[in-house]
Amino acid sequence: MGKEITINGYQLEICSNSPQSALFAAQGGATRIEFCQNLENGGITPSYGQIVQARELIDIGIHVLIRPRGGDFVYSDLEFDEMMADVQFCKEAGCDGVVIGVMKSDATVDIERTKALVDAARPMHVAFHRAFDKCADPLSSLAILIELGIDRLLTSGLQNKAVDGVELLKELVKYAEGKIVIMPGAGVDSNNIEMILKTTGATAIHSSAKETVFSQMSYDRSEVEGMNEPIYRTSKEKVHQLVDILKKQ
Repeated sequence: MGKEITINGYQLEICSNSPQSALFAAQGGATRIEFCQNLENGGITPSYGQIVQARELIDIGIHVLIRPRGGDFVYSDLEFDEMMADVQFCKEAGCDGVVIGVMKSDATVDIERTKALVDAARPMHVAFHRAFDKCADPLSSLAILIELGIDRLLTSGLQNKAVDGVELLKELVKYAEGKIVIMPGAGVDSNNIEMILKTTGATAIHSSAKETVFSQMSYDRSEVEGMNEPIYRTSKEKVHQLVDILKKQ
């Protein structure tokens, strides 16, 4: 299990998409990581090998994204079974938490499946991710998450970027009354992190702190399309920048 740390009273979660990115996040000073792969398409559950390697490399919290595919958050029975199996593996692998999000077609929280995932995950920490930002009614959805015992909510305030959702984020923090941690995320960087925290009153923040990595191939067969697109990786320097700002708050 990873150690619990804060930065001047704040938690800085970095979304990392590989063991290398997780290592950079830890070296940069992050307090924990949300661990996924395929960040280019919104992130899905990382592989067995990635989870095991990341756990060996870093001693801060690892909270694994439980998402079997991209797209929406309405899952088939087989997909849900996969999610349950992934939760069980994360527990066995010594992860600190999981990050889930299951919705119904009417944009309400899937209470039955969320409860099943929470029960399966304990005693690990359980967060609900930005599936929340597709909900029909944010306050009633938040009330459900509190009732289900979710520990933390990652949300952009129902906007593409957290900086545009600060008023709702502020309302959610007030409504939560400390019963659940409201963690702003999406588009958070060194230019807006201070404003988001001060406006919302949040004490946890989420950022990808990513950089673009271009193909290292010295030869490209141009008639074959794709397979050498740029990828994302956590930037140690960008994490450092966020940490430095938090230390001054």
